[in-house]
Amino acid sequence: MIFGSRERIELKTPDQVRVMRRAGLVVASTLDAVRAAARPGLTTADLDAVAARFIADAGATPSFLGYEGYPATICVSVSEEVIHGIPGTRVLEVGDVVSIDCGAIVDGWHGDSAISFVLGPDGALDVEGATAVDGVDAADLDLVRATRTAMWAGIAALAGGRRLGDVGTAVEAAVELAGGVSGVDYGIVEDYVGHGIGTAMHQPPDVVNFRTSDRGPRLRPGMCLAIEPMVTRGSGATRVLADDWTVVTQDGSRAAHWEHSVALLDDGISVLTAADGGRAGLAPFEVVPVPLDA
Repeated sequence: MIFGSRERIELKTPDQVRVMRRAGLVVASTLDAVRAAARPGLTTADLDAVAARFIADAGATPSFLGYEGYPATICVSVSEEVIHGIPGTRVLEVGDVVSIDCGAIVDGWHGDSAISFVLGPDGALDVEGATAVDGVDAADLDLVRATRTAMWAGIAALAGGRRLGDVGTAVEAAVELAGGVSGVDYGIVEDYVGHGIGTAMHQPPDVVNFRTSDRGPRLRPGMCLAIEPMVTRGSGATRVLADDWTVVTQDGSRAAHWEHSVALLDDGISVLTAADGGRAGLAPFEVVPVPLDA
């Protein structure tokens, strides 16, 4: 089912959303496993191997592997790398900002999510309550928290907004507020945006992370969207490395990336890639999880 004069947007039925929820749970569990495995001294390829095993054991298929020639199961982007980092020989160190992007397919339907964390001496630091330890910059912890908060602000806008442009407005406002509290002029990456998701990993419409005069299409049940702000401690300008995949900040500043796939339903929204159905962190409104046994 499609609508819209500018873009063909795939609307999902409740049964299709339930399958996407299954894919989303695979992604959520895979990200949890990778985060738990992350340690100083491991390579980014080691993390990719964890994800590959987990997705295979779940009976799902990686969305990323082979996508337009991409050679790995997940994207692992470290510190100045924003997105699309190819896992390889880079060794993780204490104080690194690590962003993991993961996608999985179940019965032809996709889930897509990303997390960021700062690596401490014993592994990933808790995004909620972590404080700086030896080798860790407190400003990096603030960056990760600010980006996560901006993602949830965008998701909240899906529940309370009328047009897709409300998401970008909410994300930028949250980044500005976090920067004001931290005393940092954060940059929002504008070259890469969120997207529709469903029978393909990337579908219309684009979901921008900044204010725009274009209000975008009207929000309506059946839309499934990936909300994914990318925020830096400097300029939002980026460049692509010689591997034609890895996106880094032009000024070398550190970046964080958070993403959830979200379904708009008749009676609310469901965060398809949240392990708890999306209730955590969404106090301003009621989240309606999709039943898993239907």
